[in-house]
Amino acid sequence: MTNGSIRSTVLMCVALISIVVVLFVHKVMQTPSLDETALRELGVVFLPTPRALIVDGLTTDGGAAFTTQSLEGAWTFLFFGFTNCPDVCPTTMAELGNAKRELVQSLPEIARQMRVVLVSVDPERDDAQTLGRYVRAFSPDFIGVNGSRESIARFATQVNVAFGKVPDNEGGYTVDHSGNIVIVNPHGHYQGFIKLPHKATTIHDTMISLVERY
Repeated sequence: MTNGSIRSTVLMCVALISIVVVLFVHKVMQTPSLDETALRELGVVFLPTPRALIVDGLTTDGGAAFTTQSLEGAWTFLFFGFTNCPDVCPTTMAELGNAKRELVQSLPEIARQMRVVLVSVDPERDDAQTLGRYVRAFSPDFIGVNGSRESIARFATQVNVAFGKVPDNEGGYTVDHSGNIVIVNPHGHYQGFIKLPHKATTIHDTMISLVERY
């Protein structure tokens, strides 16, 4: 065997070893998909059969109609809240934002399949400009949705979310509402929900598991 042949063989072996090492490191570093039991322990619940949704009478903060079709093509994480909420809303939106940023950095292909929507349960005070400014403070691609109280209630009822005005001591009001993050699959069907308290790691791992399992 000539020196040139030996050199080529050695280079080929080194290249193959490098590929194996890279694949091994990628597998070790990649966040594993969680099974349904592990997700349930984290407060993630899936419906036995995903439920079709009917959405109408709603509008995004950009002025576009938000319909059943708006939920298709990606995994949608819906949160029903309001911009004047003092605690659970900003905390939840922050965790959703942290989860999305982590996915963008580590798994951009999966991040592109995640959509986050805040549906206002305070339509009287949450106009489009206020809602848009609020959601974009957590992530530039988050979407705010508003509509009449009746339209929001019809949508919320379909995903087991309740809300209602509660008078305060100063002549105003706050809004009590369910704190679950609702998961809608790329067909626009209600897939499940994530219970409080919300953590970015749970949302992050749930998104990975959804893409890998469905």
